[in-house]
This record gives sequence, structure tokens and C-alpha cells, in this order.
Amino acid sequence: MNQAVNQAAISDKVVATIAAMVEVSPDRLEWDTRLFDDLGLDSTSALELLMRIEDETGIEFDDDTLEQQHFETVGSLVGYALDQLKG
Repeated sequence: MNQAVNQAAISDKVVATIAAMVEVSPDRLEWDTRLFDDLGLDSTSALELLMRIEDETGIEFDDDTLEQQHFETVGSLVGYALDQLKG
């Protein structure tokens, strides 16, 4: 699988996981949808979301590099997941 296809698949899985977590259609999520303000996540649900994304994608998040900014929007979390994929 080439990298662009893999990145698209990972992006789709992250968006689908976020959507399932907050019980909305993935089509309703935009890159600039804010995880806390728009979707109502809190610190506990954000951790649960990370665990779900890890399970769905096989990506392990590095606690040392994970920062609040990665939870700003759908796009920032997808970007962080893709960065972790690169290693």
C-alpha cells in the first residue's frame, strides 16, 4: 500500500472513531471541528478516544510528544496520528 493511500485510510479511521465516540455522522465532522468546544469531549473522553484510535489504527501514541494542541480540532488530531505513523 502506498503512503498516500495509507494516510487517507488512517485519516478516515481517525475521523470515523471520533464520530463514533461522539455519536455523530463522520460527514458532520470538519477539519476545524473543535474536539472540546464543539463535540463536548473532556479529559477523560479524550483519553478514551486515544485508546480507541490506537485500537482502530494500530498506531501507538507517544505520551512524551502528546500535547493539548493535538486535541484542538479533528484535523490536529488526525495530523498527530499521521505524524506518529511516520515514527
